Amino acid sequence: MSVTRLKPVDVVVIGVGWTGAIAARELTRAGLSVVGLERGPLRTPGEDFVLPGIRDELRYAIRQELFQDSSVETVTMRHARGEAALPMRRFGAFTPGTGTGGAGSHWNGMHWRYLPYDLNPRRHITQRYGKGAIPAEMTIGDFGIEWDEIEPYYDRFEKLCGVSGKAGNIGGRVIAGGNPFEGARTSEFPNPPLVRTAAGDIFAAASEKLGYKPFPLPASNSSRAYTNAEGATLGACAYCGHCERFGCEVNAKASPNTTLFPALLADQRFSLRTNSYVRDLVFDRHAKRVTAVRYVDTRSGEVFEQEAGLVILGGYVFTNTLLMLTSGIGTPYDPATGHGAVGRNYCYQTGAGVQVFFKDGAFNPFMGAGALGTNIDEFNGDNFDHAGLGFFGGSTIGVTSGGGRPIQHRPVPPGTPRWGSAWKQATAQWYNRSFGIGASGANYAHRENYLDLDPTYRDALGHPLLRMTYNFRENDQRLAAHSAEQLTRIAKAMDATIVSEPALRRGNFHVVPYQSTHNTGGTIMGSDPRGSVVNRHLQSWDAHNLFILGASVFPQNTSYNPTGTVGALAYWATDAIIHQYLKGPGALVAA
Repeated sequence: MSVTRLKPVDVVVIGVGWTGAIAARELTRAGLSVVGLERGPLRTPGEDFVLPGIRDELRYAIRQELFQDSSVETVTMRHARGEAALPMRRFGAFTPGTGTGGAGSHWNGMHWRYLPYDLNPRRHITQRYGKGAIPAEMTIGDFGIEWDEIEPYYDRFEKLCGVSGKAGNIGGRVIAGGNPFEGARTSEFPNPPLVRTAAGDIFAAASEKLGYKPFPLPASNSSRAYTNAEGATLGACAYCGHCERFGCEVNAKASPNTTLFPALLADQRFSLRTNSYVRDLVFDRHAKRVTAVRYVDTRSGEVFEQEAGLVILGGYVFTNTLLMLTSGIGTPYDPATGHGAVGRNYCYQTGAGVQVFFKDGAFNPFMGAGALGTNIDEFNGDNFDHAGLGFFGGSTIGVTSGGGRPIQHRPVPPGTPRWGSAWKQATAQWYNRSFGIGASGANYAHRENYLDLDPTYRDALGHPLLRMTYNFRENDQRLAAHSAEQLTRIAKAMDATIVSEPALRRGNFHVVPYQSTHNTGGTIMGSDPRGSVVNRHLQSWDAHNLFILGASVFPQNTSYNPTGTVGALAYWATDAIIHQYLKGPGALVAA
């Protein structure tokens, strides 16, 4: 097949979601010519996210219009080495995005900062619990960034998104009403919290009765009209209950499409190429650099080679890892020996939930927002003593009112038939009288959880699919059980009419029920090139002009949604590119 070679540019960005859009905007602002390659279509809020069509639950939530097309490219999955992996024919447990904005166009808007502990847990655990505390099979790693280094970038990303919330720690001073466990902040959130729901009131009262300190979940659902530094204006949240899996018709939910694209697409130094499926990176092993990016125009089938001085991988976890493996950059991870880094430390999340029912309740679940929630963090990170518990990590616990849409939201008490007249009657009786309490738990790296190339299955263009070898481990099971105990205690303090048994993720990981789109790892960051793919500035150890952005660089996963840290790290890395790398291309950025 012939390849059309294109005129060189300064930068190629692969994937134009949160990280790719941030990198492109910062690098064009620095005077560089940037080409953005996006495998999906252009999505414009004023055309694609408008009423009445955008509230079509069947189209977006069930038929997954904004998600990656699994018939073109998917992931194969197995629980352990020695098993045959099979393709995920339909995404269920997680929902990668496609098109401009990526998963950032259909996310919920939960905009967390990691706890200071989360950035360097191996160091912390070793110091607090001893050198032998971490089991050998748990390959927990440190980000290698200190809180004071990353905090200004968290602040910048929050102000880009107009995050609604309440600070719990400003400059080391604990603030009532916020999260008392968060790291010291530079400033208050850009917008006040969303309006707390009746379910949030009940959860807060029960939590306070038990001695905990509830706070509003930080939300990239704007509580009022807000204009960011890019000149983009967000509207006030309408509490329509259509956030996750949908675009936002009032521009209240921050996304790359609403916060960055208006300025980025107007910049003549930026060129967007949609429907561009990247095949591989052209890697000069001797020079230790990527010389070009090869991609296919999925509309015409033509193959192009775009030369660039700098390449940014800004795709999803699976895309970033797959491209490193297919391009032969770095050493693939081998779980048998522990050698290699590409594909290492794939992580997901654990969790538990309890449903409560109140015979006289009135919670109006049809009114909600993706990140409209009330949480506690007493059982998160290392905010509690883990000695003797048999696990590390924790959960953020809370109530979220995301929206009671008719197809997916049908809470009924335990023992209700799954269909028929009794099920219908229970649905009608309890729809407005129930809500869930959830625990989102950390998932720490394990030697046997990893990503590599599938030897059998291929995508629509004939390239190997990425294979996931993953299962919940002992640490995950014990963490989830501990979280379930806390949920039950809080639920009983609510004096509900009915409290369900806690729903735990027991047994093997299952790809069908949705859990979270919080996948991490595969191209992890670190201080040692033998066990990591990129350095602390997200620069490849093996190709000096290649930087990798996104959750694929996380050494493990925490309890939180990763987006806040994904955005902060994107600003952190592009700052290093502009102020360090460009002054002396060809070398690793100084530690």
